[in-house]
Parts: sequence; C-alpha cells; structure tokens
Amino acid sequence: MKPDHQVADIINIHHDAFVEKYNPCAQVLKSLNAIKICRTAALGGHKSRCRCCGYIKISYNSCRNRHCPKCQATNRERWILDRENELLPVPYYHIVFTLPHHLNTLSLQYPKQVYNTLFRSAWGTIKRFGSDPQYLGAKTAMTAILHTWGQQLSLHPHLHCIVPAGGISEKGQWKFVQQKDKPSSRKGKYLYPKSALSTVFRAIFMKELRKHVDIPQPIARKLFQNTWVVYAKQPFPGPQQVIEYLGRYTHKIAISNHRLIDVNDQTVRFSYKNYRTGKFTETMELDGVEFLRRFSLHILPHGFVRIRHYGILASRNKSQDLNLARTDLDLDPWFKQSYSWDYIAIHKLNIIPDQCPKCKEGILEIIEICEPDRGPPVQQRMLK
Repeated sequence: MKPDHQVADIINIHHDAFVEKYNPCAQVLKSLNAIKICRTAALGGHKSRCRCCGYIKISYNSCRNRHCPKCQATNRERWILDRENELLPVPYYHIVFTLPHHLNTLSLQYPKQVYNTLFRSAWGTIKRFGSDPQYLGAKTAMTAILHTWGQQLSLHPHLHCIVPAGGISEKGQWKFVQQKDKPSSRKGKYLYPKSALSTVFRAIFMKELRKHVDIPQPIARKLFQNTWVVYAKQPFPGPQQVIEYLGRYTHKIAISNHRLIDVNDQTVRFSYKNYRTGKFTETMELDGVEFLRRFSLHILPHGFVRIRHYGILASRNKSQDLNLARTDLDLDPWFKQSYSWDYIAIHKLNIIPDQCPKCKEGILEIIEICEPDRGPPVQQRMLK
C-alpha cells in the first residue's frame, strides 16, 4: 500500500530552511536532493504501452541512493538471496554492539573513524573469543550491519551481528561451539558470556579509536567508568529465521515512509516503538527542520560500507573456507550466483515484470524514453 506521506515531501517543504540554519555538508545535500527527485520527471524514465489494451504507463527512474526509502527493495532481496546461498545448517546467534552516548560528539565529528573502529572492534572481539580453545578454538565468521539511529531518529550507533555457532578448525573441519563431550554451562543460550564480551569490546575499541582520534580526557574517563552494552540474544531456531531477520535489518534506513503520519508546513508527526513499554503506536511530533536535522545524522559518508562480512564469510575467504565448512557438513560447494531483476520481481517481490496494471493480461513495451528535466549522474539515467 502506498504511504500517505513521504520523506521527499518533507524535503520539498523544509529543505531551504534546513540548509539556511545548519549549512550541511555536500554528502547530506546530495542525498537529500536524490531522495527529493527520486521517481520524478527530474530523473527521466520511459513510457510504455500495453500490447493488449493500449494502456499507457510512465515509469520514472529511481535515485538508487541507499538512504532513500523508495530504493531499497530490490537491493535487499538480491542481498538476501546471496546470504541464503551461504547459510550453513548450524545455529546462528544475534549479537548487538552498542556505542555509549558519550561518543556521539566524536561520531558526528569523525564518523568514518568511529564507525570503522566499531566494525573492527566488534570483529576483533568475536575473533578473539572464537580463537580461544575455551570457547571454540576455530576460525569463525560474522556478518555485521551498521545502524546509527534510534526509533526517534536520535543518534544511536550500534552494530547488528550474525555469528554462526562454530568455525573451521586447523584440520579444515567444522567445529561447533557446543561440543557433545564437553557441554557448556550456558546450554546454548548465548554464544559467549555477555559481560566478558562487553569488557573485551570496550578495551579493543578504545585502543583502536585512539590510533585515529584524539579522545578528550573527560569523555575517555566516562567511557571507562561505564559498562558498555553488548546485547546477545538466544540462537535463531533455524536458517529461515536468520533470513527473516536479515530481511528486517538489511538495507534499512532511519525511517520508512510508512511511519509518517502527518506532514505539513510546520511539523512532521511519525510513529515509533517505545522499547521501554513495548508499544509501537506512540507518536512524536517534530518541527520540520528538526526532523531533517535528525534524518541527516544518519546519512553516511561517501563510499562508507555499512554491511560487512568477516572470517570465513569474507569475500577473499569464501571460495576456500566456506567450502571447507560445506564439505564437512555434507553440502554442495558454494559458488557465486547472479539474480536477474525478473527473477527477484517474480520470486521475491511477487511482481510480474512488464505486466499491464490495467488489464492484467497484456505486456508493456517501451515506446518512448523520457529524458530527465536536468542532467543527473549517468547511473541515475539507467532504466529500472
């Protein structure tokens, strides 16, 4: 169902006032402009006609910006298909590494350094526990997804991680965390002790960040005085639940169009989930300029990779290490597959490509290319 309001509407109304008040960087301006003109005549498109009933349809090109609420569906489904191809028949754990709010100032000043350090520290923590014979003693893996927002669009950097319950031993065989002859006292509830994860994560992060950023002493003191939050959930029941989780969290943006309740010349009202009460029906109203300020907090630096794979799932390791695991688990070898738009549309989005939306029987054929109103980058002019 098409939402009543869009982030693009807010940008159209409040963009100039936001720019005048906050003078945002070029990356923020570029992203806001892309969202604003997404699937409009500004990006051009094409005109199609149904061979059966003669219905005319105009389709405008998408901006393909990763912060755009309207451009994530196809990329998300293609990414999930790739992950399905890599799944192993083993338990998977969900671990969330969260940065304390004391680091928010540094996150705004040095986003690349802080967020890269978050990735490196999370993997360093998992790798250290995985290589420890007390817990596993094998080469493990991790898929990590960066989120920087809370439900109210405040800055809340955290990393959602999927970690398999095992890894590749020195002999090239799959080794489970839970050994049958040596059961763990945790009985499979958590992958590694949460308190120990938190302590190690804090130590690695602070050491790594100091290599790139000068941390003010008052902030450093508060960071060491407080316990850091590492949230560890129980393992997923099965591979299908892993995929459902990935579908919710990958290619997600700070706020979807469906959460917008009302947009006007003054304010923006949207729904959010209050994790303290567990209610999703609560609403918040913000000044339109303030909404754009909060939204812009989550526009990542140019070229920053927010979904990363480590260990046996890293690109350079998959062809060897992942196939060692698959062989030992009696699975067919892994190989990289490609998925066409038609395949994703039919099997994942429940859309029949080029089907006439009016008669449902005819096929749409392109009869005219609509040039953009102004010259966008070349990649934006490609047909959907």
